[in-house]
Amino acid sequence: MELGIIGLGKMGGNMAERLRLGGHRVVGFDSSAEAVQRLTDSGSTGATTLEELAKKLSAPRAIWLMVPAGKPVDETIAKLKPLLAKGDTIIDGGNSNYQDSQRRSRELKAEGLNFVDVGTSGGVWGLREGYSMMIGGDDEPVERLYPVFETLAPGKDKGWGHVGPAGAGHFVKMVHNGIEYGMMQAYAEGFTIMERKDEMDLDLAQIAEIWRYGSVVRSWLLDLTAAALEKNPELDGLEAYVEDSGEGRWTVFEAINLNVSAPVITESLLRRIRSREENNFTDRMIAIMRNQFGGHAVRKEKEAAA
Repeated sequence: MELGIIGLGKMGGNMAERLRLGGHRVVGFDSSAEAVQRLTDSGSTGATTLEELAKKLSAPRAIWLMVPAGKPVDETIAKLKPLLAKGDTIIDGGNSNYQDSQRRSRELKAEGLNFVDVGTSGGVWGLREGYSMMIGGDDEPVERLYPVFETLAPGKDKGWGHVGPAGAGHFVKMVHNGIEYGMMQAYAEGFTIMERKDEMDLDLAQIAEIWRYGSVVRSWLLDLTAAALEKNPELDGLEAYVEDSGEGRWTVFEAINLNVSAPVITESLLRRIRSREENNFTDRMIAIMRNQFGGHAVRKEKEAAA
């Protein structure tokens, strides 16, 4: 099978390579000429324009977008539409909001084009381990793409599935990322408690390695944590600043709209936001209130730095 890929960054490039190794023909485009050159050097076909990409694919075309969520997806689709024919399929494999995916599906269907949303997890390890894919869309275009999903997944019959109509793939991936936030927060808090227990001089890398086997908290996330601690057990040179992709926020908003209590995911999101506040006003307010009602000492900035 052949597939067009737009967006040949680390993840898109790895997906293209996994497909090539699986026997598929890949035609790739990226705004970076270097990224296109890397693709052609590996044995796939490069395109310098979207027009060239469309011409190098035979009908019915299938084009996978790996571009940032939001406006870039809409802009790319708008540029692609005049180049496509009825029956062609656009696949969004990025981290789009599921409501945007529902809208895009309706708009494209009105013009005779198919839209498939694929929540994709696996990151930079996907080339070696395979990608977990949560797929939304109509049955016919999804079934036609089965060979692609089978090649990209960890196994032909595992790690991927058609979960529902358009938007469902990105909805499930959104919740997946919300759960990921909570898991990461729990691991981080647990390791911090152990790191603070100075009298025991605990080896965090050793403990992470022990937990990887037989423990009820073992996971791929713990595998990655163990590898990171082995390389840098003191976390030297790292800033306590944590970004969020947006999907954790969307999960919290959805939980509120559905009247679902999700305190762990919500708190983990708030902790990420908190990490970006240097000498934040909130903590200073709490300190001064404790001083007012209980006479608790307040540390000044110079004392904190000493």
